Amino acid sequence: MDLLYFCTSVSVKEIVIDMKNNDKRWPMKLTTKAWLLGLLFFLPLTISAQQVLTLDSCRAMALRNNKEMSMSRIKQEVATNLRKSARTQYLPQVNAVGGYLWSSKEVSLLDDDQKSALNNLGTNTVGALESNLSAIIQSLPASLQSALLQGMGQLAGGLNQVGAGVVNAFRSDTRNIFAGAVMVTQPVFMGGAIVAMNKMADIGEDMAANSLESNRQSTLYSIDQAYWQVVSLRHKQKLAESYKNVVENFNSDVQKMIDEGVATRSDGLSVNVKLNEAEMTLTKVNDGVVLSKMLLCQLCGLPVDSDITLADEERENLTVNNNTTQEIDMDLVSARRPELKMLQNTVDLTKQLTNVLKAGNLPQVALTGGYAVSNPNLLNGFEKRFRGFWNVGVLVRIPVWNWGDVKYKVRAAKGATAIANLKLEEAREKIELQVNQNSFRVTEANKKLAMAKANIERAEENLRTANLGFQEGVITPTTVMEAQTAWLQAQSEVIDAEIDVKLSQVELQKALGTLE
Repeated sequence: MDLLYFCTSVSVKEIVIDMKNNDKRWPMKLTTKAWLLGLLFFLPLTISAQQVLTLDSCRAMALRNNKEMSMSRIKQEVATNLRKSARTQYLPQVNAVGGYLWSSKEVSLLDDDQKSALNNLGTNTVGALESNLSAIIQSLPASLQSALLQGMGQLAGGLNQVGAGVVNAFRSDTRNIFAGAVMVTQPVFMGGAIVAMNKMADIGEDMAANSLESNRQSTLYSIDQAYWQVVSLRHKQKLAESYKNVVENFNSDVQKMIDEGVATRSDGLSVNVKLNEAEMTLTKVNDGVVLSKMLLCQLCGLPVDSDITLADEERENLTVNNNTTQEIDMDLVSARRPELKMLQNTVDLTKQLTNVLKAGNLPQVALTGGYAVSNPNLLNGFEKRFRGFWNVGVLVRIPVWNWGDVKYKVRAAKGATAIANLKLEEAREKIELQVNQNSFRVTEANKKLAMAKANIERAEENLRTANLGFQEGVITPTTVMEAQTAWLQAQSEVIDAEIDVKLSQVELQKALGTLE
């Protein structure tokens, strides 16, 4: 940016000076300056269009954009939330409930005969008195008799009202019922089920973390393979181009010799076939480079048509270290491998599941308390209003007989634990074999690389001798082409050996659980 600002300011100043001096060439200078400025503006865009990626940057992008990694991170968050949810089972639970009930008929505490007797209490009582005291009443004077009958009539009316009041007081009016309560429940002893469920939640969170680590290592392994595949093909692409140039030069020399009558037409046709093979090989390698870069871009989360260049494409020596004599501690490997950790998590989960099932045969105790309201209520007779009361209690659940259901489930859970243990042991044996195989492969890859490099020296010397002999006319073109093919094969074997060393080291790191 500083260079661009300097060039821009200098160019503008020069044009202004030319205008002031009436220099007739200033329009041409303006055009030239504008073209240079445009080049300066577009040059950074051209340079930045091609990305140079290192192995570490590819790994970082792959870890950031890999879908499996994203899902593993979400699963880890889910496991964390489940663990937090399990912790809440130790705490008291508060619930509020409410309801409304409409009934077509109300509940009646009095039957119809009782209601009729109470409503006619005065009439029935006075009628009974009149029938029992009729002789006495008739013996009284008329005026006194009239007053007595009038008083008894008033008494009957009053008693009827009292009876009707009693009937009305016993009305429940339960056609519309409103009720509500706030309840607090505190578990005291659930047979160890809550403790086991919390341990299962902890194991689940640990398993999610191990799954994330497993996906991380698998992603790194895939990106390393794709990266070194691109590097291998780019080196082979350069080798194919070099080989094609060698064959083209040799074909030109053979054609000159044919024109001079030193070589035959058959020699020229043989060289042309080799040239066509070299061109076809170059085409295949070019296609392979394009496809392998597409795969690498997809793994890195880049558009598949991105123009990328890898930092190791131009390196001549791809091997970094040949440390194959490291001591292998299988206990340490078992502690590092996320796959073994996940299998151990499975074993622990089945054990805790057994504890949860065993809790089904144990007593369960919980404390309860709360406040309940209703309308109508019975706290002071039947009242058409909301009234409530506090309550505290203890709930005890003791399993008595379940036909052996829990026993069978516990046996099944123990069988699952045994299977999980067998899988864990089998995985340990396979991983031990895998570690030993990969360690052996690293050693063999380094040996092959050393032999391939030694073969290059012999192939180059053989090619040099063949070219000199051909120039002297003592060696046929076929022998030269054989030397060229041997040189190409030796160069290709070195590239394959170098990439094999890299990949074998990556596979060993993955087997050891140290792939970072």
